[in-house]
Amino acid sequence: MTEVSPFFTLGIETSCDETSVAILRGETDVVVELVYSQAGLHARYGGVVPEIASRNHVRKLPYLVREAVGTSGAALDDLSLIAATNGPGLIGPLLVGLSYGKGMAFGLDVPFIGVNHLEGHIFAHRLHAPEVDPPFMALIVSGGHTTLVDVPAYAEYRLVGRTVDDAAGEALDKVGKMIGIGYPAGAEIDRLAGEGDPNAIPFPRPMAGSPGFDFSFAGLKTAVLYHLRKHPRERREDVAASVLASVVEILTKKSIEATRRYHRPRLIVVGGVAASSHLRDEFVRAGAQRGIEALFPPLHLCTDNAAMIAAVGAFRHLRLGESHPLSLAPNPSLGIGEGDGAPA
Repeated sequence: MTEVSPFFTLGIETSCDETSVAILRGETDVVVELVYSQAGLHARYGGVVPEIASRNHVRKLPYLVREAVGTSGAALDDLSLIAATNGPGLIGPLLVGLSYGKGMAFGLDVPFIGVNHLEGHIFAHRLHAPEVDPPFMALIVSGGHTTLVDVPAYAEYRLVGRTVDDAAGEALDKVGKMIGIGYPAGAEIDRLAGEGDPNAIPFPRPMAGSPGFDFSFAGLKTAVLYHLRKHPRERREDVAASVLASVVEILTKKSIEATRRYHRPRLIVVGGVAASSHLRDEFVRAGAQRGIEALFPPLHLCTDNAAMIAAVGAFRHLRLGESHPLSLAPNPSLGIGEGDGAPA
């Protein structure tokens, strides 16, 4: 009897300022996952500089691929599929990873697939809990995205709501800059909030009571700016706690109600902001009150990573028979589930 060789997918993620490479066996077995963070390079500028990010992806990606293959126990010839993020994200960084992935696929004569970064975040849940299948509601909340997506099944998505201006993580980064926290600010704001009073400053909850499930965080950011001008000696801990309380309340209220409205038994929360301990606690508490299970991936799968990209690629290739031509272009404004209908 002929032994079937394992299916290995090499994933590449370079949509912003993290260079990540992973190798996946089958659909959910992560063999190796490597992430090189450029946060220290961009901290001095207070945010990501696309040109610097692109140049560092060019420098680091070949080394990470070599290390991933070397530590995986697999050889280059054992790779069955190459998956790389093709959007959304910054055009320069996307182009680096996509071009490298297509070059590898061509050189190894294996299929190539471009992956939607937003779908990748949803598949972070599948990597962590492959036994918990859709249907569910998914909140993708990060520095660049705040998006609610109904997931009847993997690879089937309906856009439910999204931010009309700043993403939640982007707003937190800007607030962090106002109170002297370096980029990225999310983790430090979460830590400071634990030492502050969330009721100290009555910051607004933009669009929290509006119909529909869209979000807005620009007004909150502006309210913090004006408050700090009037109260320059306000405790950073109280500012962090009050801002985070507003963000978490907005996200929780909209997401739990959308999950209920779409008759879904559970809500998955993914993306970088999903690493916040305050957000996790509140979602679990609010969900339990409404009979909704709130689920989160482990912290290392919340931030941008190539394991989730490989997982999408493997699923779409093995289950749906998909692959893409090497002419596939990056799409920095790629969406997910757009144009679909409302709940019954």
